[in-house]
Amino acid sequence: MIGALAGGFDRSVQRHALNTRQLSIDEAYVDLAAADGVDLSVDGVTALGHQLKDRIAAATGGVTGSIGIGSSKLMAKIGSDLQKPDGLVVVAPGRELEVLHPLPVTRLGGVGPATAERLHQVGVKTVGDLAGRSLSDLVALVGRAHGAGLHALARADDDRAVVPDRDVKSVSHEETFERDLTDVHVLGREIDSMAARVGERLRKGAISGRTVTLKLRRYDFTTLTRSQTLPQPTDDPRLIAATARRLLTEAGTAGGLRLLGVGVSGLSVYAQGDLFADGLLTDDGPDAEAAATEPEVAPEAVELPVEKRWWPGQDVRHEELGAGWVWGRGLGRVTVRFEGPLTPPGPVRTLSADDPALSAADPPDWRTPG
Repeated sequence: MIGALAGGFDRSVQRHALNTRQLSIDEAYVDLAAADGVDLSVDGVTALGHQLKDRIAAATGGVTGSIGIGSSKLMAKIGSDLQKPDGLVVVAPGRELEVLHPLPVTRLGGVGPATAERLHQVGVKTVGDLAGRSLSDLVALVGRAHGAGLHALARADDDRAVVPDRDVKSVSHEETFERDLTDVHVLGREIDSMAARVGERLRKGAISGRTVTLKLRRYDFTTLTRSQTLPQPTDDPRLIAATARRLLTEAGTAGGLRLLGVGVSGLSVYAQGDLFADGLLTDDGPDAEAAATEPEVAPEAVELPVEKRWWPGQDVRHEELGAGWVWGRGLGRVTVRFEGPLTPPGPVRTLSADDPALSAADPPDWRTPG
């Protein structure tokens, strides 16, 4: 059985279930079957759901949460959406299609406005309608990969595992258009809309990113991406949109675009102290509080404390570890992610803030060679 929590994610769940996958700041999947000693009967998981809701309310001063429990991630997510904002829905094994088929087809992941419009044009309005279509029909309508996925989900066929502790690498949004678009003003408005959604998700997750990526699919189905790395991490949708618009100008719209996407990667958490470095932040005393509230002083006025020489997103170089950027700082330490815009995701290391091998560096060259 898999539980999906939305609206109030209690981190203590992570100590009692082996596989927990947090989707956002307030939503997560929990694989109950992977934990020891959990009663997986309908009565057992229902009681557990009530206990989790009580713990969320107690830990947050009354915040409600919606919980769905089912035999797959699909059904758990569907269940968590049925009685928001304070619901508990358990979809018993064998009842999946009974719950799923009356729902609008837009309840399925991957059915956005463009796909929904195509499905509505052929009379598919509910998940049950979708289940009545053959695989070949759906492939012809929305493509092989998407059609196969929808064909499986409409039958509650979902064997995706709950993969724990997977770091979020990027936040993105994309749209497929009903017809190829060439008008740069229309495409610019699409970019603004997608950047607003990406910025909202970044702020909701209390994260920022340094690299803005534009994804394009042309009229002939060729797909390409263009990226730019910014001097500092951002969650500002205006800056994200402006950067993506410049990338669109460089890439061009010749022949028309069928798909457009905006993403932000190189993510960092704006937090005082190494909140993301396991086992390092252990002192919550008055010195830590003072460090969090102490105002910044210009370096030419007074020598800064060693950790205040660094700021999140700053480009640095280490004599042994190479180039990277500051992920966080505090309590005499600095956490650096050693990677660049043209390298694979790199390792994260927490160093002493006065490490003599660490120095500030110029922003990297993000342009693709050639």
